Amino acid sequence: MGSLCLVLVILQLSWSLSSSVAPPSSHLCLPHQRDALLHFKTTISVDCYFQGTYPKIDVESWNKSIDCCSWEGVECDNVTGHVIGIDLSHSCLVGSLFANNSLFQLHNLQWLDLSSNYLRGSLLENTSCLFRFHGLQRLNLADNGFNGTISSKLFSQLLRTVDFSGCSVRQFPNFFQTSNLEELDLSNNMISGGISKWEAEGWEGLRSLDLSHNFLTALEQFPGNNLGYLNLHSNLLQGPILSTCLNPQIPILEELEEFIISENKLTGNFPSSICNWSSLVVLDLSENSLSGTIPDCLGNLSNLDILDLEMNNFIGKIPNSFANNGLRHLLLNDNQLEGLVPSSLANSTSLEILNLGNNKLTDRFPRWLASLSSLQVLILRFNRFYGSLPHSVASSNFSALRIIDLSANEFTGTLSTKLLQNLRAMKDKPREWLTLYFVEYPELPFKYVKHVNVTTKRLEMELTKTSDIFISMDLSNNQLSGEIPKDVGQLISLQMLNFSHNNFTGPIPTSFGNLVELESLDLSSNKFSGGIPSQMVNLIFLEVLNLSNNNLVGPIPHGNQFDTFDNGSYSCNLGLCGLPLSKQCVNHQGSDPPLPLVVEHEGSKIPFFWQVVMMGYGSGVVIGLSLGYIVFTTGRPWWFVRKVERDWQYNFMKWVQRNKVRRN
Repeated sequence: MGSLCLVLVILQLSWSLSSSVAPPSSHLCLPHQRDALLHFKTTISVDCYFQGTYPKIDVESWNKSIDCCSWEGVECDNVTGHVIGIDLSHSCLVGSLFANNSLFQLHNLQWLDLSSNYLRGSLLENTSCLFRFHGLQRLNLADNGFNGTISSKLFSQLLRTVDFSGCSVRQFPNFFQTSNLEELDLSNNMISGGISKWEAEGWEGLRSLDLSHNFLTALEQFPGNNLGYLNLHSNLLQGPILSTCLNPQIPILEELEEFIISENKLTGNFPSSICNWSSLVVLDLSENSLSGTIPDCLGNLSNLDILDLEMNNFIGKIPNSFANNGLRHLLLNDNQLEGLVPSSLANSTSLEILNLGNNKLTDRFPRWLASLSSLQVLILRFNRFYGSLPHSVASSNFSALRIIDLSANEFTGTLSTKLLQNLRAMKDKPREWLTLYFVEYPELPFKYVKHVNVTTKRLEMELTKTSDIFISMDLSNNQLSGEIPKDVGQLISLQMLNFSHNNFTGPIPTSFGNLVELESLDLSSNKFSGGIPSQMVNLIFLEVLNLSNNNLVGPIPHGNQFDTFDNGSYSCNLGLCGLPLSKQCVNHQGSDPPLPLVVEHEGSKIPFFWQVVMMGYGSGVVIGLSLGYIVFTTGRPWWFVRKVERDWQYNFMKWVQRNKVRRN
């Protein structure tokens, strides 16, 4: 009986407690915050014309009938219903962001991302309103139309990440010194002058600082002592800044993992104190005027992944101390380095890019390169390499190579069939989306992007991707001889091939017709004989063809891209004939392909075949224009309209990338 009473008491208490707690609301969004968001929506418009894409977040879908915590780009607290996060980045928003904007009424915001839109306004006015967000931790206003100076009013002490890149900021915001800020991005702005020692002190919590693409001219000390990422790329820094900033008596930047100070006007020697940064993963001092020798102590940086010293004035030999298995990218091109390529690099088994071009290296082809199974880019151009290319290689050697540039050296001998057969990465089936070339490193703790230069279509192109990169082979300006092996035709992913200015003989292999991705082919200034293979008409992407200064004979093929090349593509081949040359072919050598068989109706001057063609063509034009007008004025079917727009966008971006080149 006592037990029964106890059970009844517990049940009564449970019912009382449950009845005293309000049931969870199906609509967490607070009305006044929903109204603030809807009012913000009325102050902006959505226009993706300039961006050429669809908005990441569809603000137009926000409406009062749906809980605002379910809206795209809005995050609410699960308990209180307060709006704590807004992400409207890349949403094609157009408008002005004034101090009285209703967005600033959302006092519980913890993160706000309005980056990559077309919002306008004063940074001084808008950032002074952000102190209302007492709990704000992340703020991103990058790539908008803001201007002016960042307000010096205190931000939230909880603020950890700020991105004002591409906002026309003109002054370094030193008032962040005493905050708890960890990441600050001020890249692509208009910050000029110098950063004094006083402005650089403090910043105890700062882990990432990006000041790239500004107009800084002087730097007394690097901001922050605990930085893991420092990017000063593309400024106007000049003089021996590295020597003054890297005072060995000041133990700063010991935790630095990525240090980028490329494309400035730095002078002086390589500071040996950098060798003490044991955590360094990326070191980029490229495109400066640094001189002296490269110190041997760099080989002690066991975590180094990327070393870029290109386009400086370094002299002497490449250090023989590289024994780092993790080194992936080594770029020492465009210096004045001499001597041999150190065999210690054979220990860098993870090496993907090796660029030693434009130096004064004197050596045979480093045959130990064959042991680097991950090597994708090999550039040795404009040096003094000599001797023959490797003939006897294992089946796995050079299998990952996607770019090989040995041009402007003194290589002799023939081209090895075995070597060509090993280039498996050049035999991979071409990928339709292989048009954009980014070198990104998502596994690194911070973002790093780098480029690779290749010369193609008579222009120098800057590529920026290593996985799935532009596929090219350049052996021009050497003393190679003999016939071209037919195995070249197996490299079906090649987009650029240059064998010009050598001593190659024999016919052009008919297998060249298999190189269906080829965009540029230069075989000029050799001793090729015979005719131009008709199979090469299949190269429908070919934009540049140079067969000049050879001993070619016979008719020039017609069709596809061959109808677009001018006389210069065939000059100084006395035996060639047919268009575009003025020399006509005899014995029907240059006759056009036979016309299709047709049947003529009696009394008709137009063949029946062409009558059918013209009738079909005329009908197709009328029907196509009518349907096109209906589809694109009604927007139906939506999937077809979207596909056409996306195809147009893809082709447009492809055209932009192909024309974004730099003259050699």
